[in-house]
Amino acid sequence: MKLGTIAPQFTLPNFNPNFSATEVSLSDFNGSKGFVVVFICNHCPFVVNIKTAFAEFAEAYQNRGISVIAISANDISNHPADSPNKMAKDAVRWGYAFPYLYDESQDTAKAYEAACTPDIYLFGPQKELVYRGQFDDSRPGNGITPTGSSLRSAADALLAGGGSLKNQRPSIGCNIKWKSSNWWKICVFGEISDTDVDSSRILMNPFRLM
Repeated sequence: MKLGTIAPQFTLPNFNPNFSATEVSLSDFNGSKGFVVVFICNHCPFVVNIKTAFAEFAEAYQNRGISVIAISANDISNHPADSPNKMAKDAVRWGYAFPYLYDESQDTAKAYEAACTPDIYLFGPQKELVYRGQFDDSRPGNGITPTGSSLRSAADALLAGGGSLKNQRPSIGCNIKWKSSNWWKICVFGEISDTDVDSSRILMNPFRLM
């Protein structure tokens, strides 16, 4: 998804007990100073690595007028750890104060051209994409404490009226677990990887990664 693209609309069921609505639409947050839409899941180690820091980011920037919406689109028939009932438990455990939605059809993930978890999008007040990139430089096992510095810088620039950051490093994580009937998006780093997917370099593949 290119910078400047308008965020695709969606209406999806919410499974975060901390957030009262049973169904959430992007339009529910009209009037926000910005919107973060993030594709995550429960089990991916790249997501697990940032859960606490992302919850802290969400709390801080929601208080500054930026709405935060998390979506899981993984195929739960093959990845039951990401099922809605476990999404609810995960949201409570990590103190998510934002909706955690389930995209069963995977149509929303495809509309956003989402590739990995986490895949992070920051939109401006008119729902124009200003940032699609990493949370920060931390990765599982690299010894860097997650702070959300990259996303915070993008959000700060947006709130200051500065628009898009010039230097945006793509997110990296586990590939979204697509259903067998869907397109399969993977990233190539000289060889195919199921756990290190760079959302900036995607090709379409009809075969499922194991």
